[in-house]
Amino acid sequence: MLYQRSSQLFAEAEKVIPGGVNSPVRAFKSVGGTPIFVKSAKGAYLFDEDGNRLIDYINSWGPMILGHAYEPVVSAVIERTKLGTSFGMPTALETEIATLAISMVPNIEKIRFVNSGTEACMSAIRLARGFTKRDKIIKFAGCYHGHSDSFLIQAGSGASTFGTPNSPGVTAGTAKDTLLARYNDLENVGQLIAANPNEIAAIIVEPVAGNMGCIPPREGFLEGLRQLCTANSILLIFDEVMTGFRLAKGGVQELYGVDADIVTFGKVIGGGLPVGAFAARAEIMDYLAPIGPVYQAGTLSGNPLAMAAGLAMLQAINEDDQLFQRLEAKTAYLEKGIQNAFSDTDLSFTINRVGSMISVHFDASPVVDFQTAAKGDNQTFKKFFHGLLQEGVYIAPSAYETWFITDALTYEDLDFTIEAIRNVSKTL
Repeated sequence: MLYQRSSQLFAEAEKVIPGGVNSPVRAFKSVGGTPIFVKSAKGAYLFDEDGNRLIDYINSWGPMILGHAYEPVVSAVIERTKLGTSFGMPTALETEIATLAISMVPNIEKIRFVNSGTEACMSAIRLARGFTKRDKIIKFAGCYHGHSDSFLIQAGSGASTFGTPNSPGVTAGTAKDTLLARYNDLENVGQLIAANPNEIAAIIVEPVAGNMGCIPPREGFLEGLRQLCTANSILLIFDEVMTGFRLAKGGVQELYGVDADIVTFGKVIGGGLPVGAFAARAEIMDYLAPIGPVYQAGTLSGNPLAMAAGLAMLQAINEDDQLFQRLEAKTAYLEKGIQNAFSDTDLSFTINRVGSMISVHFDASPVVDFQTAAKGDNQTFKKFFHGLLQEGVYIAPSAYETWFITDALTYEDLDFTIEAIRNVSKTL
């Protein structure tokens, strides 16, 4: 496949946009080469500016669970647009989607909509600090909660060492209130809590990690976090920006039967438009302005176009009792196909999967946290990525990202993908 038009467009973009992109992973820095510029998408397919068709396995990083340009969502946005695009005033739509979301997700009573997953996680942390009157939080290495200052922290040494910024512009003062733990390591979390008694407001976690590849929680990990939080009056925050309404109607809380105190959402809840949300029981949510002391606001929060898209998406998910079984079956089929495609090679690999999230790691050891994910052979991944691109299959341009499966994929698409992987694996 040729990508001359994309190369030209990228050169033009670099002149007026930092790095030529409006989100860093799009720049292909992890894999090399020139990013693909998309012209349109439909169902399971992307169509780029050079006229190539690609089977899509990132699906806008998760929200296109029913496929691109899903007709009920498109129609809802078009019809709503005719009535006005933004008011900065309440609409009945906001209450309608809030009521539906609360009915689908266990253990939440009130929800507030924002404009992105980053904003949802940032607001959830502020709310947790205000509610508990404590300053510190625990996050996990390799879990990404957006680009808010509190989350751009790398590891220190030792269980009680404060985090240090890993982006210029994040102050040491901000970093000192973020403690970094190892994912899937309850003992490490316990050490951090013991070293900072009565100081930790919240533990925030991707309950199924998706930003170091797909990494499932070990048996007992989420349950252990819940117990530690309850015993120490710490709020447990599930970042379900990726997993919410994707792994089950009620997300990870439903899938694993573990209750969080605050849950953040994004991706699917917006049907492809910029939406985020955070939710909790009423006691916590009522700490928010205008009825509580914790301030949070947004001029475009609850934007009618975003609410219309999200409502159409959630209605479709809620009414389809077989959706998650189909997604599970298709992703399991792909997983088995990849294993078979690699079986005749000398490649070292591990495949992780939960529901419709899956990732391939080029290392034979179990991948259970950021440290083990980092052991993967990135040179092999780069060749794998570009090989698949030439075959007409688009996966995330980073070894540290999960793939997202859409219900729009047919088994013919999956067979095509598996055959492409078989062809590429022979060249690695």
